[in-house]
Amino acid sequence: MGDWQRYAGIAGLLLLAACQREMPGQPAAQKAQAPDFVAAERQWRSARHDELLKPDGWNSLVGLHWIQLKAHYIGSGADSGIRLAVGPARLGLITDEDGRIHFTPEPGVAVTFNGQLLKGKVEVPSDHDASPGVIGFDDGKGWLTVIERGGRHALRVKHADAASRLQFAGVTYWPADAGWKIQARFIPHPPGKTIPIVDIIGVTTPSPNPGAVEFEREGRRYRLEALGEPGGELFFVLADRTSGHGSYPAGRFLDAPAVVDGKVWLDFNQAYNPPCAFTPFATCPLPPPENRLDLAITAGEQTYKPVATVAAHPSQKATAP
Repeated sequence: MGDWQRYAGIAGLLLLAACQREMPGQPAAQKAQAPDFVAAERQWRSARHDELLKPDGWNSLVGLHWIQLKAHYIGSGADSGIRLAVGPARLGLITDEDGRIHFTPEPGVAVTFNGQLLKGKVEVPSDHDASPGVIGFDDGKGWLTVIERGGRHALRVKHADAASRLQFAGVTYWPADAGWKIQARFIPHPPGKTIPIVDIIGVTTPSPNPGAVEFEREGRRYRLEALGEPGGELFFVLADRTSGHGSYPAGRFLDAPAVVDGKVWLDFNQAYNPPCAFTPFATCPLPPPENRLDLAITAGEQTYKPVATVAAHPSQKATAP
């Protein structure tokens, strides 16, 4: 399972929380004043805020470390091959055994695996496996998982006491505007079609591309390629004229409900920043060329502005392997 699928899964829950009834033929100007529209947008934003502040959410990321050798000692100590920003000086040993990642805890250090006390060596499935593994440390405040990108593995480290979480400044938005909730036409692609999605570290992943949507804004027609499984909710990675000019430069995400009778609603008020807007340790997908719109979408989340720049540990920069 790729990052975009997790983003879409999380946001799908937020989308359900924000569902609202549409009144056929209701003009955009009237919808902008409708109490149910305003309440739904507020509810979505509140759920979004709570998601960003979860102890193991994206703002808790404190490191991304590529597994480059057959074995690495990991911990916060200076002699660790993979040095963590937080946690015990020596947490344990990570080994790469023919592409399968294993972890052995340091004797005397309390570590859990998928919530259970770990006493010996264990294989740690990656985020591409059906059931990824989670190593817990620091009395449940820290989490270590394995991710796979382009055939390489890395350790993703989260901690509830991350400065980026504790100093979270909140997200700012353009004013909610029902005119930016637009009904689009869905154009299905042949079954099994994929689209290459490049992420921020340069890895390209073929992603399920069930179809495209076309919508109109101020007399012009625009098109976006959708990600997701046929018949399910849709996920978009897009850039527009506000990218770098009010919204996050690398683009934003948007979720949409499943297609009904060839139509789908795109609520650009709920366009949101990728994790990379909040942390340097994420590996976010970038908009494909088809989804770079000649349109200023003055709706949804604006560029995140932290209270203060959170310095990255020198060993944790999310560079390509």
